[in-house]
Amino acid sequence: MKPLALERLKILDFSTLLPGPYATMVLSDLGADVLRVVSGSRPDITALMPPFISGTEISANLAWLGRGKSSITLNLKKSRAVKIVKQLIPEYDIIVEQFRPGVMQRLNLGYDDLKKINPGLIYCSLTGYGQDGPYSKRAGHDINYLALSGLMSYSGRKNSGPTLTGMQIADLASGANNVVISILAAVLHRKNSGKGQYIDISMMDGVVPFNAMTGAGTLVNGINPGREKEIFNGGSLYDFYETKDNRYISFGGLEPKFFSAFCTTIGCPELIKDGIMPEDLDQAKSKIKKIIKTKTRKDWEKIFNKVDACVEPVLTITEVLDDPHVKHRKVVVDVNLKSGGSVRQFGTPIRFSETPLHYSKAGYKPGSDNKKILFKLGYSEKEIEDFKRTGIFD
Repeated sequence: MKPLALERLKILDFSTLLPGPYATMVLSDLGADVLRVVSGSRPDITALMPPFISGTEISANLAWLGRGKSSITLNLKKSRAVKIVKQLIPEYDIIVEQFRPGVMQRLNLGYDDLKKINPGLIYCSLTGYGQDGPYSKRAGHDINYLALSGLMSYSGRKNSGPTLTGMQIADLASGANNVVISILAAVLHRKNSGKGQYIDISMMDGVVPFNAMTGAGTLVNGINPGREKEIFNGGSLYDFYETKDNRYISFGGLEPKFFSAFCTTIGCPELIKDGIMPEDLDQAKSKIKKIIKTKTRKDWEKIFNKVDACVEPVLTITEVLDDPHVKHRKVVVDVNLKSGGSVRQFGTPIRFSETPLHYSKAGYKPGSDNKKILFKLGYSEKEIEDFKRTGIFD
């Protein structure tokens, strides 16, 4: 078996919900040894969300986000539980935590507490608004970070306002990805200098730069973008169009050759001269809408499969799973269940030539590794039974 890219990294994961667990799942797929530290009495909402895998008590999301990880249940309000964490620090020298600012410090598990045990510790805190600033103590979710980022002020439609997306952009694209990037950068720094460090990741901080090209213009000219007024938000012919069977196709032909091919294929060569952002946008878009409505999505797929015009169907998830390109790229993988059998899951979308990804096992019931981990730390069966009795695992 080829070596794994991160096989020498050992991570203690105190995160819950989606962003932190997704980040540590990616790190686990890359070869890191991830140990989840979770509450035994307050289950993560992702463990409670249906559907559940047939014949098990494991939710699809727990099996996915817990992939490749071990777990221990600890009541961190108990001093003996805190002692167990500190015993793990010399071995698991990277931490990811997702509590509000100050919580880990109150538990005596803050960066300053733990770097005394391991000066090379890399300690990553993921929060909505960061460790300082006027909003740092606020609760929040993906929708709130998107609202405050400016993105939603020009996303959606003029007549209906901002639109919810089907994925958690701030949680994953900002929070989780920046956790992975920052930890890998810190590991490289530690390799070069021998020094660990503290990392402060804010999901809000991460989505503000997602304003990208439109926002870059605002930084220069001070003009706010508007809904359906910009090239990428409906203010051009770059858009979604409804088909006869109430499905949709996407058109992204920005470049002249793709735009020309599109217009010619739908029988509107007269639109070519005015380009992707015609002066009378409403009239041009209305003409295209009427034409696209005359055929089904499948009809348009057959037509545009022969034309290089950046036109693709809007697929459902089940259609995506059956898509030949998705199958070829192995975006979906089969992962073994601890109870036997396997479950389909989304894989990590990175491909290496020398250090392939490794999907060792799907996530399973939190706390299943309590005994194994504590035995390794030198605790006896009697001590572990005493931990149960006194609520250390609650």
